[in-house]
Amino acid sequence: MDMAMRMVTEWPVVIFSRSACCICHSIRTLFLELGVNPVVYELDQIVKGHEIEQSLLRRGRNPPAVFIGGEYVGGASKIISLHLEQSLQPMLVNVGALLQEPAVN
Repeated sequence: MDMAMRMVTEWPVVIFSRSACCICHSIRTLFLELGVNPVVYELDQIVKGHEIEQSLLRRGRNPPAVFIGGEYVGGASKIISLHLEQSLQPMLVNVGALLQEPAVN
């Protein structure tokens, strides 16, 4: 298992990002607004960031690369689609990244 794959198993939500990427920033902001505090690795600012990014790119995973529950979910388009389909929040609840809201009667 390479470094990137080890990193995604340590936290419920992990985003591999680039600090100057506005789309990466938007995805991070979406998670924060949902009440999720993702672990964000800025690949252009961390030690071995270039190696990690190359590993992700070999798998076709460009920043922002979002992992939920240790599994690759997708990039910006996929995350936004899941959010609009109301499928993102249940995924976050399932991995303990977001508390389930009580049903309102």
